[in-house]
Amino acid sequence: MTENGKPRWADWSDEKLLGLRMCDLGVQIEGSCVEPGVERLYGELALRDLRIRPHVWLSNEWFCPDGVPGIAAPFYLAHPRLKRLERRQMLEVEGGTAGGLRRLLRHEAGHAIVHAFNLHRRKSWREVFGSPAQPYPDYYRPDPASRRYVHNLDLWYAQAHPHEDFAETFAVWLAPRSNWRQRYEGWPALEKLRYVDELMNELSGARPKVTTRRRVDPVSSLRQTLGEYYTDKRERYSPGHVDDYDDDLLKLFDEGGNGNGYAGRPAASFLRSHRNEIRHMVAKWTGEYEFTLDVVLGEMIGRCRELRLRALGDEQQMKLDFAILLTAHTMHYVYRNREWHAL
Repeated sequence: MTENGKPRWADWSDEKLLGLRMCDLGVQIEGSCVEPGVERLYGELALRDLRIRPHVWLSNEWFCPDGVPGIAAPFYLAHPRLKRLERRQMLEVEGGTAGGLRRLLRHEAGHAIVHAFNLHRRKSWREVFGSPAQPYPDYYRPDPASRRYVHNLDLWYAQAHPHEDFAETFAVWLAPRSNWRQRYEGWPALEKLRYVDELMNELSGARPKVTTRRRVDPVSSLRQTLGEYYTDKRERYSPGHVDDYDDDLLKLFDEGGNGNGYAGRPAASFLRSHRNEIRHMVAKWTGEYEFTLDVVLGEMIGRCRELRLRALGDEQQMKLDFAILLTAHTMHYVYRNREWHAL
């Protein structure tokens, strides 16, 4: 710490900060934006007379370890300087808004309460959500139109695995003023919410069976540098090189020598000028990580430049049409290639 209480690295350049080991950050939950989120979560659990209070620690990502009724939160939420670095490296900060933090904490609390009461061992739990023993898929292809699952986190995450289905259902049930009975009326997912409601009423006032305060991979034990961490993270969220954009791009943009000469703006320049707007639009539609979208978008801009394509026509319509095209290509390769991990 410096004399004014700031971490010594708070004013470092990104280049210098990336050389620092995670264990040398010296960050903690207390005083961070995570602390009021945790206190709010505890208040929501208390309102339901649920006696579990998941312990929360900082690690390298969001997760709830098997058999541990606690929650790991990513280290970058502990300080504004680290949040800025995360945004520059990954284009967004997962859990960086108050609303996003609340949704993630409720989701992880769902996992924690399963571990605290061994709920997954109940026959009724397995009948409603499925076998917890089934392996997590290397990828999953969600059905956005399905009404069998609730919506809390992005990317229809409840569809990934029975454990995620329960955690998402619990998060929706726990949220104050969620009006889940009205919101999900007529949906098969409503039966899952009713089951969770009955189960939590049964657990009201009950002492957890598992009370370990073990912390898995606390940030103080992680010797990886921030640079190594982000290299690995970008690789995980990158869909890999894709080389079959051409047919779709040729339908959307004009070739320079197709009779129009070189009229119109170069398509690569057009897309670069609207890159952030298009990326934000698709991220809002899909919930996909903005870094992944930006990788695919960058490759498509490169192909537009190599094919010498021109942007002719109404700009708003071209932006919308390209956003749809970006969505289709990104989702195809994400669902086919990404290794999905439980939060």
